[in-house]
Amino acid sequence: MLQPFFSVIIATYNREELVIRALRSLVSQTETDWEALVIDDGSTDNTFARIRPFLNKYCSLKYIRQIHKGMVSAKNTGIRNSEGQFITFLDSDDEFHPLHLESRKAIIESNEEIKFLYGRVKVIGNPYVPDRFDTTKLIHLDQCVVGGNFFIERNLALELKGFNNLPLGADADLFDRVKTLGIHMMEVMLPTYIYHRETRDSITNRLTASVW
Repeated sequence: MLQPFFSVIIATYNREELVIRALRSLVSQTETDWEALVIDDGSTDNTFARIRPFLNKYCSLKYIRQIHKGMVSAKNTGIRNSEGQFITFLDSDDEFHPLHLESRKAIIESNEEIKFLYGRVKVIGNPYVPDRFDTTKLIHLDQCVVGGNFFIERNLALELKGFNNLPLGADADLFDRVKTLGIHMMEVMLPTYIYHRETRDSITNRLTASVW
């Protein structure tokens, strides 16, 4: 089999309803050269039963279950099991615009030296999140990087051993480590990643509530 261009990693835990929305946005992509890995971080709800129809219909969609270790561990499991040229992420409570993968592929193919893409997202809900250096303060998402919008060359992700296991800011930490290496990076202003901030059980929302 040919290597897929993208590996989309979807880490999920007890989000049987929301992950369906994420999967629908994935299979609606205009770009079809992808594999996706749903990493079930030990869900106790009906996640597997709900996504089984997608697994049966789309051979490029894979399911991996692990004992509950947290989102960082689940994403790293996805990285290790990926086969695509570039890895990206779709949080189970978020969505892709239909042109998300197509637009990023065009940028990558036009800029062969690029190994890491990041950029703006469309935010639905509260645009303020806790500062990773001081969780008693809130900062606007325009001042942050959002990991769902990362596109990282697979070999680079493996070299960095994925995300560090941090309670908050694992995305920003990975971004900083890539930047420190002097890797060719590019910011994309087109906000085709839809970041849902109205999900009550998200880590940042739980922390935001404590700040308010």
